[in-house]
Amino acid sequence: MSIDVPQTPEQVYDFLDVIAHHERFTNHYLTDWRYSGPGRGVGSCATVTAALGGTKTEVTIEVVAADAPRRIVERNVSAAGRRLAHGVYTIEPLPAGGSRVSFTYTWARAPLADRLVAPAVRATMRRANRRVMQRLAAELARQTSAAGS
Repeated sequence: MSIDVPQTPEQVYDFLDVIAHHERFTNHYLTDWRYSGPGRGVGSCATVTAALGGTKTEVTIEVVAADAPRRIVERNVSAAGRRLAHGVYTIEPLPAGGSRVSFTYTWARAPLADRLVAPAVRATMRRANRRVMQRLAAELARQTSAAGS
């Protein structure tokens, strides 16, 4: 899933590097945000309640790798540790200016019940992440306009 935005890769990265900023564009399905670790960068962490497809589950999201201003890797642990996934934000400069922001989410380990309904889960995640990217673009615009004021 990706979206093109007018902000530079550095501006996008600076925004995404702060874990608390993620609440602004994911709070339509991730709620009850609780933070730990540093506020930004590797080691920053949030525990949230994910509500998708009629189920709720607690998820711990931790930034495990970062390559400014190009990439942020998150590890997501849920289902009492039985589900392990990675979310990766990739930020690429566009030839005419601005950035392409991509997000990929992949399971590294999942309970059997999840694997059995994987096609439905993928479709639900695709819809949620499409909205995430649209909301991210709106938040970046809001942040850029506030900084310019």
